[in-house]
Amino acid sequence: MLKLYHHPVSFNSRRVWIALLEKSVDFELVSLNLDGDQLRPEFLAISPFHHIPVLEDDGFPVIESLAILDYVEAKYPVPAMLPAGARDIALVRVVEMVAVNELLPAMNPLIGQSMGFSPTDAQKLRQAKEKLATVLAFLERQLGERPYFGAEHLTLADLVAGTAVPWLPSLGVPLDDFPKLSAWCARLTERPSWQKTHPTPEILDAFKSRMKERMAAR
Repeated sequence: MLKLYHHPVSFNSRRVWIALLEKSVDFELVSLNLDGDQLRPEFLAISPFHHIPVLEDDGFPVIESLAILDYVEAKYPVPAMLPAGARDIALVRVVEMVAVNELLPAMNPLIGQSMGFSPTDAQKLRQAKEKLATVLAFLERQLGERPYFGAEHLTLADLVAGTAVPWLPSLGVPLDDFPKLSAWCARLTERPSWQKTHPTPEILDAFKSRMKERMAAR
């Protein structure tokens, strides 16, 4: 059976978790606390950079969430999460990379402020919001008139961007100026896979507490 090593607050982990649920794959969910679990020799043997998620398939470990998504898509192609056309495949890949390289880094200062373990820097927060406005406008254009990125059905791009964008209003970045993205977020968050993997307030509070303890110990 597959094993997914993850943390429930991790965007990277959650996108893989959702993919497995959407494809109805049997797997074992292994939670790591990230306060030392990721540095144990048995975990370093499969993830030498001590990152999550890791998908282990009969002794074969796959690291890096985008590579894991490709592995899952290749091994479990139904339902398909990649479109067929060259342009649509490119669109999916572009959205994935923009989410990883542009969206999430811009969100980090706002997440740190929201959770209370990052000092408030007005200039950095303003720059983050400006960057996010650019990213959201780009994603709004890429979505176009289709319900999902690159297809009429859920794609890998939706998993990667869709585990992050719905958090933005809670970070002080409303989606009012992006009606297509707002409707897309509503479609995603209504899906059972999104609801099942959404971290509970208790999980978020415990994560905040551990992070504050680690920051204070430095």
